[in-house]
Amino acid sequence: MSMNDKIGEVLPELRRYARALCGSQHAGDAYAAATLEAILADPSVMEQGGDPKRTLFEVFGGIWRSTGADVSSDTGEGSAREAVMQGRLSTLTPRTREALLLRLLEDFGHGDIARIMRVSSDEAQELVEIGMSELESEQRSRVLIIEDEPLIAMDLSNIVEGLGHDVISVARTHAEAIAAVNDLTPDLILADVRLADGSSGIEAVDEILEASGADMPVIFITAYPQRLLTGERREPAFVITKPFEERKLRVLIDQALFFRMLPETQA
Repeated sequence: MSMNDKIGEVLPELRRYARALCGSQHAGDAYAAATLEAILADPSVMEQGGDPKRTLFEVFGGIWRSTGADVSSDTGEGSAREAVMQGRLSTLTPRTREALLLRLLEDFGHGDIARIMRVSSDEAQELVEIGMSELESEQRSRVLIIEDEPLIAMDLSNIVEGLGHDVISVARTHAEAIAAVNDLTPDLILADVRLADGSSGIEAVDEILEASGADMPVIFITAYPQRLLTGERREPAFVITKPFEERKLRVLIDQALFFRMLPETQA
């Protein structure tokens, strides 16, 4: 397999991780692009690295450590908000969210996390454990679920409530989702991409966000995550694959709500 093929297979996973870590598509994709540029400048990194995914994430980790939030030079509203995001990240126990996402979202073992973050295996394990304890302390929030399959909707509700949050409604269609937010605005939306009646979860979310004017986070749940991780258009920051693992959804809910609690920035 060529180097381009190896990178192409794991690039959507890097975008997923980078967007979750940064809290936005814009910043996450900027880091992913910088990672690719670094590999193009020195292709031997991939040839000598062994596991393609771990190697790609190691290169990303080096850029993340060396640049902070300064990969993108954009000066619009998005970058101002991202600067606030990174400021809030810096107030947490150092590097716990990075370690937690690597472990729970990307399934890296402690040894690989240590290589990616340039720490010892013991320190990687400790960071994950601290992150798990921080995961338990999130503020209670209101969650809207848009999902037409009853069993999946039930699983989502149980996970959300198990984290101490409130499910304000379970909507099965676009119309039900719009009706659900008439009386109560959610802090977070969990949405399937395709609904059984042929309507679109993405269109429902876009309409809710436009009508509310709120910058609420959304986690999209899809059997085809690659379609939402191309980097070629406006895409969600938080994406999880169906069928999903509870631990991965838990960490994405935590990360999404973390960015929800950021103060508003002024234009």
